[in-house]
Amino acid sequence: MRCARRIVACTVAAPLVLGPGLALAQGGPAPGGIGVTTAELAQLCAAGGGTDAASAVAVGACRGFMVGVGQYHAELTTAAAGRPPVFCLPEPSPTFDAAQASFVAWSRANPQHAGEKAVIGLMRWAAATFPCAATPARAPSAAASGRR
Repeated sequence: MRCARRIVACTVAAPLVLGPGLALAQGGPAPGGIGVTTAELAQLCAAGGGTDAASAVAVGACRGFMVGVGQYHAELTTAAAGRPPVFCLPEPSPTFDAAQASFVAWSRANPQHAGEKAVIGLMRWAAATFPCAATPARAPSAAASGRR
């Protein structure tokens, strides 16, 4: 119960604690009203090193965003959906700390994507960091090639 209260408190406090700071740090809202940018998400993911409430909220926001995007990607790329995955996590999957650090490093190394929607930047990072094995081209079937 105590943990649940903390999560609710952090969720409610997140916009109050981080919203104004992020907006000021970035010079105002994202252009074109796109919402959270790749740079802002990287800033949240990088801010998780402390033990204060703002750091806890930043970690929660970063990890929540990453999990949400990952779960949505997994649902869109099931065999039934028929879409190929954009990225493929290794086994075992990386820890949250490792994923956060990797995304922050990628974001800093790729400033050209800083102003993009956070989901686009996160997917670019995931595709670059966790590429899927190339699927071998299938040989045409005998019927398709005219052989019988």
